[in-house]
Order: sequence, then C-alpha cells, then structure tokens
Amino acid sequence: MPAMMLLWGVALVLATAATTYVLHRKLTYGRGPEPDGLFWDMFGGLVVIAPAILVPAVQWAPAGLIMVFVGVATAAGTLVSIRKVERIHAAEPRRRAGFPDDAARHESILEKWRQYELDPAQTIDFPAMTDVRTAETAALTRAMREAEYCRVTAGTDYRAAVERLAEALTAAERAAGVPTGAVPSPR
Repeated sequence: MPAMMLLWGVALVLATAATTYVLHRKLTYGRGPEPDGLFWDMFGGLVVIAPAILVPAVQWAPAGLIMVFVGVATAAGTLVSIRKVERIHAAEPRRRAGFPDDAARHESILEKWRQYELDPAQTIDFPAMTDVRTAETAALTRAMREAEYCRVTAGTDYRAAVERLAEALTAAERAAGVPTGAVPSPR
C-alpha cells in the first residue's frame, strides 16, 4: 500500500507539474500553430493525473483526498515557481549595462531586414536576402535567433550577439548584391 501510494504520488507530481508548465506557457505565450493543442495538452496530462488520483482512492478512500491535495499543491507550487523564474529572467537582462542601446540597435537591424522580407520591390531586387539556402542568409537567421535569445536570457552577452547580427546582415547584403550604403526604403 505505501509503495503504491509513493509510485502514484510521484506520477501525479510529475504529470501535474509538466501539464501545469505546458498549459501556462501556451496560455501566456500563445497556443502555437495547432488550434486544439491546448485541449490535447490538457488531455495528455489528465490521462496520468486522473488514474494517479483514482487508483489509490479505490484501495483506500482517504488516499483520493490526499492525492487531490498533492495535485493541487503541485499545480500551485509550479505556477508560483514559474512566475518567480519569469520575474527574475524578465528583469535580469534589462539590468545589464547598455541594454537600452543594444536593444535599440537590435531593433533597427531587424527593421532593416524586415524591408527585404516585407517590401515586394526589395524581395524582387534582392531575392537572396530571403533565401535561407544562401549561406549568408542562413547565418543571418541564426544570428537573429541568437540575438533574440540573448535579449531575454540572463548571463548572455547580448551586445556581442547584436554585433554578430549586424555583421551577418552586412555579409548577407554583400552576398545578395545590395549596393554598399543602400538602405531599403521604409514602407
């Protein structure tokens, strides 16, 4: 009996924490490309959570109440932990020296690249700027991902990532045949 409670308790804690985390991420940061993904994430969690509560309750009635309490406490603890970590991570990058200047430069580089992506005339004139099969453009997209990651992640060198992004944009423009000093026209 105690071994069964321990086994189901571990399964309950892990399933509840994972389900709470996934649902929080999807509700906070978007549901993703699949419209019913939220349902399936909830369903997947409940496939483990429900038996982890019901099976011990069949053996010993108070076990069901204990497992419900463990599940609720796990969900609450997970949410509190997630919010605490998010507050720390959200504040930390912005405390770095020069962060506002680096973020402004990052945004201006992205704005320049968006002109190649969104302006049909620029796309026609410089197709290599949007073709990730080109080595320089592929490097540019990797540099964009790295800079965005460094923007929001503590302990990273955001300034260096933005510098690498600027260099990657220059290299991609050079490879695409963009005249030196030419700036895409804003929309």
